[in-house]
Amino acid sequence: MTAKTALSPRRRLYNGAVRLTLWLSAGLTCALLLFLIGYILFRGAPGVSLELLTSQESILNGTVGILPSIVNTLCVILVSLAIALPLGVGAAVYLTEYAPSRRLAGAVEFAAETLAGIPSILYAMVGVILFCTVLGLQKTLLAGALTLVIMTLPTIIRTTQESLRTVPQSYREGALGLGSGRWHMIRTVVLPSSVDGIVTGCILAVGRVVGESAVLMYTAGLSTAMQDFSTIQGILRASGSTLTVALYVYAKERADFAIAFTIATLLLILTGLINLAAHLAGRLLRRG
Repeated sequence: MTAKTALSPRRRLYNGAVRLTLWLSAGLTCALLLFLIGYILFRGAPGVSLELLTSQESILNGTVGILPSIVNTLCVILVSLAIALPLGVGAAVYLTEYAPSRRLAGAVEFAAETLAGIPSILYAMVGVILFCTVLGLQKTLLAGALTLVIMTLPTIIRTTQESLRTVPQSYREGALGLGSGRWHMIRTVVLPSSVDGIVTGCILAVGRVVGESAVLMYTAGLSTAMQDFSTIQGILRASGSTLTVALYVYAKERADFAIAFTIATLLLILTGLINLAAHLAGRLLRRG
């Protein structure tokens, strides 16, 4: 029978101070987050109306609406994720499971980490030069979405890589030992076990797409008119502001903070819904 070793008063004081510091840090963080969300909802929720959500701005009619910005935001999110997710997950799988040289994988990982830390205004310059000018897309939602693909790829690659590395090596060895091929092993064992990391990368990518304004101001334009998405030409040439850009315009250029806080409320709701959908998709993938 072993007796518990009594801690010295100095050690107990140190442990108590550390525990108190941790609790204070967590409490202050939660309080700040709740304050920000509560303040935005307090200022913006009263302005949310069906007319605002289903109409567009018109000086002649004297109406204010953000329907075009909502549609543009959803289009940019869908196009960006449709391109970035397969590329990012595929690159992470190759670097983790297929790369013949650790030196090559290390170089790509270093490049991804470097790209993840580059300011967004530099991506805007690349988007303007490459997509708007060289490829002739001009200021369109497609040019903005392609620029955001470059921005979000490093995040998706790194989060997926770290998730793939958490899968125990015994899982791979067991699947291969039972006669499974490498791709079948990755598809049925590795990827389902790393769904959480892939979903996390998706959420981070969506958060960056939804919150980006500098890139889209330079590559997608500032138009608040509804675009024509009924034809291929209309889709390729559609341009306009997303919710984040509209928030900047109303707050900075027009000093209309009532509409700005309303847009901020909608961004909070949209981000929450997207995160919830990502978590539900992750659960379905794990069950499958």
